[in-house]
Amino acid sequence: MTGGRRRRWLIVTGVLLAVILIAGVAGYWYLRPLLRTGTGYAAHNLCAVTTIAGRDNPKADLPPNPLVPYLRPAGGGEDRSTVAVFGLLAAQTAFHTDFGCVVGADPTLPEPLPVEPAAEFTANLDSGLDASVAVAFGDDLAPEGRQTLGTRAVVVIRDGVVVAERYAEGFDADTPQLGWSMAKSVTNLLTGRLVQEGIVGLDDAGLRPEWTDARADITVDDLLRMTSGLAWDETYDLGTPITQMLYTETDMAGFVAGRDGEHVPGSFQQYSSGSTNLLCSVLLDKAGGDANLPRELVFAPLGLSSAVLEVDGVGNPVCASYLWATPRDWARIGQFALDDGVVDGERLLPEGWMEESTTARGAATTDADGMGASWWSNQRPDGSLVEELLPADTYSARGHDGQRVYVVPSEGLVVVRLGFSPSADDIRVEQLVADVIAASQE
Repeated sequence: MTGGRRRRWLIVTGVLLAVILIAGVAGYWYLRPLLRTGTGYAAHNLCAVTTIAGRDNPKADLPPNPLVPYLRPAGGGEDRSTVAVFGLLAAQTAFHTDFGCVVGADPTLPEPLPVEPAAEFTANLDSGLDASVAVAFGDDLAPEGRQTLGTRAVVVIRDGVVVAERYAEGFDADTPQLGWSMAKSVTNLLTGRLVQEGIVGLDDAGLRPEWTDARADITVDDLLRMTSGLAWDETYDLGTPITQMLYTETDMAGFVAGRDGEHVPGSFQQYSSGSTNLLCSVLLDKAGGDANLPRELVFAPLGLSSAVLEVDGVGNPVCASYLWATPRDWARIGQFALDDGVVDGERLLPEGWMEESTTARGAATTDADGMGASWWSNQRPDGSLVEELLPADTYSARGHDGQRVYVVPSEGLVVVRLGFSPSADDIRVEQLVADVIAASQE
């Protein structure tokens, strides 16, 4: 190769390498927000599974996502957990706090209010339910099928007594488990407590000072029933509003409040974790409270000593998603709802609150079949049933990856099912509830 040709070759090669480098850097910066969603999820999971649940296998709670195999711990320490792509790129850190794990910031928080544990449930286990519980755990399936089903806990309460209870290997009655969106139903209870105290009204509007347009008409009830009309997408995928809010935004309520209004408030029901986090911020503002408000008004009166409601980077509870509790404490939440908010003879919720909250209203359009005021009703506004197997008065709290608390007032029944079931077509809990009802009628 002559000197001139060699120089041209070096120039062309240098240009190509520069183009590749620029394209790579540009591609990374384009993908970085999506990657940070994944690393934020993994950092939070690593922190919470180990520090709240006390487990040493956080990978068991990572969903089947193409990014997961490339996520690596990237340092950290006793007070934080960091995860990055290949251990280097798009790193996110979850800080360990007394209110759980916080992605992206280490906010100043109050000391958690102490919560005394409730008296233990009376237990009178019914061996006649063993076969139904075994099916709920997938004992009839091959190991791979049981893993996909992913049941980790079942607790059945009938007339206030534990009649069935079982845990998967590695879990027991003292293992806190993440309820995901079941936290929304607990936010309903928090709202009811503030309504009972006269601090909040369901028709309260003008909820954010920056809402000077049609969003000023959004009410507390709209946020509870997810009829705010704010633009949203609840799809759990990289870069969607729900994952962006949970894993890349410091002020989650502020992020939601900044969403455009797509529909007239009250006219369109769209399932939205954003609505619940925004509602929680509104409740704290109206009550003049902080991250302890749920502990003061819900956890302490119910004796939910295991409950941890995590916060965001500005210290507001993530009321849509991040409530951890033991299975029996989840059952206590269901029992409180079944009792219409009465504990030890004291009324803590307005009379009839649960009936109203578990009644689906006829919004003009809905993508949340059976949604009431952050509880799921088995009866649609037209009277038809969502689950034909179950009584009309059945209602439930439901969470991502197969979390359920079913309440059947006519049967005095509470059924808790917890697990990790991102790929399961049927988590078998409706059949379990139906079997328990049938057994009580024999």
